[in-house]
Amino acid sequence: MNDQTMEYAVCAVPMWRSKRVLLVTAAVTACGAALLAWHAAPGALPAHWLSTRGWSPGLAFAVLMLGLACEYVDSSLGMGYGTTLTPLLLLLGFEPLSVVPAVLCSELLTGVSAVLMHQRDGNVDLRGDREARGAALTLSVLSTAGAVAAVVCAVRVSKAVLGNAIAVIIIAMGVITLATVRRRIAYRRWLMVLFGGAAAFNKGLSGGGYGPLVTAGQVVSGLAPRKAVAITSLAEAFTCLVSVIAYVMLGTHVDVVLAVFLCAGALMSVPLATMTVRRMPESGMRAVVGIVTCGLGALALYKAL
Repeated sequence: MNDQTMEYAVCAVPMWRSKRVLLVTAAVTACGAALLAWHAAPGALPAHWLSTRGWSPGLAFAVLMLGLACEYVDSSLGMGYGTTLTPLLLLLGFEPLSVVPAVLCSELLTGVSAVLMHQRDGNVDLRGDREARGAALTLSVLSTAGAVAAVVCAVRVSKAVLGNAIAVIIIAMGVITLATVRRRIAYRRWLMVLFGGAAAFNKGLSGGGYGPLVTAGQVVSGLAPRKAVAITSLAEAFTCLVSVIAYVMLGTHVDVVLAVFLCAGALMSVPLATMTVRRMPESGMRAVVGIVTCGLGALALYKAL
């Protein structure tokens, strides 16, 4: 079966009627029913245990759905999970030191599962595509190097200046991505190394901005948008693994309940996200990546200023 035939077969059934959508809908409904049962029987052991930790059925369902929605966007476009989810959880009243490790844990699990689903759906071939495999390895190594460099330079670099510079770079990547929507760019490894290093350094110093810079940077460097999204999931999962290990070694408490609800919601979204990536035309996906990148860059610049 050639690519064109496979593309037609995948898109033959409307997305809302696909088995994945039906299964995720059933899973969300089951979670909602379980939480309603908890509300009806607050004295039950699981409900009592969660209630003593300040959790209500409404809060649990809200966290579940936030994880699902934010991860759907992230696994579809390679950006937006931590940037969007962290401030929303803070608005719900969670402490920053509870939010960050829980978000990293959920991003680690969903990153690995997203890569496996992207591989299964044909969005990337890490086993047979040397270019994709090399990009993933390069970005994973840069994640560690960037984190170390950020720690060394944290006391010497102005975060305000760095934030402005990164925001401008992200906007520029979005504009270039939009300007080349219908053009096929030759792959340039040095460009990907440049953008990947900058993104890893920024994430290590400020905790965000990784996805937009890495995903758009890969597209500008000549990788297809589908590959770029899948590779970003893998590289970010590796970054989260290093960060989680560091938190545990430093003795930071991980909010297990928050992490579990986030992981449950986020994992449910992954099959939908990879199917969306498979069905979206490459030019359309490049345009969406460019628009979202520009929007996140503008938001980062606004916050920095």
